[in-house]
Amino acid sequence: MVLPAHNESSFLRRTVGELAGGLGGAGRPFELLVVENGSTDDTLAVAEALAAEEPSVRVLSLPEADYGGALRTGLLDSRGDVVVTFDVDYYDLAFLDQAVALLSGPGAPAIVVGSKRASGSRDERPWARRLVTAVFSLMLRGGFGLGVSDTHGMKALRRDAVEPVARSCRFGADLFDTELILRAERAGLAVVELPVVVQERRPSRTPIARRAARTVLGLARLRATLWRERT
Repeated sequence: MVLPAHNESSFLRRTVGELAGGLGGAGRPFELLVVENGSTDDTLAVAEALAAEEPSVRVLSLPEADYGGALRTGLLDSRGDVVVTFDVDYYDLAFLDQAVALLSGPGAPAIVVGSKRASGSRDERPWARRLVTAVFSLMLRGGFGLGVSDTHGMKALRRDAVEPVARSCRFGADLFDTELILRAERAGLAVVELPVVVQERRPSRTPIARRAARTVLGLARLRATLWRERT
């Protein structure tokens, strides 16, 4: 399991405790890989203390704050056959159980996305964030032909199938998730989605307007990159 962590000193211990307790109770082998990236608080010290206390916890540290870069690094450095990506403030062991079952069955997909937009999902975030997600999804479906309804958030992946795709990804920050899913679909890998319940454990750290503008510019660059590669 990969947990990107940037300035998460106040959340990290509780999250790791809940995940380690839940996974340990299920009796399956697991690794919790905390990828600290560019924190200015005590996140790295907390992560290293947790690793000293809990054998299942391993820590990587990156010098710059980069959510997508942390996800990519964690995915490529993971040791298990199945990799699950959670955020420190957004995780769900029920999703993990369902996704792992899908990945281990006959005709298993390469990626299972926990979609905030799938039928049966319940998104309890403020309306502005839900609106941004809806617009982003429409842009991806209309402009890129995305087959699923969401790319951000919880995911479970078969590492052998997805690792080559992750190595080819060029974008970090907010766009790694999106690029990974788009490249996986274009490579012919099966991507499916599960409905999730989304509850905001804390307010967003980035103003909606700033993130929306950054994302639109990033999507334009991503589209140009994929077009050049195809042609």
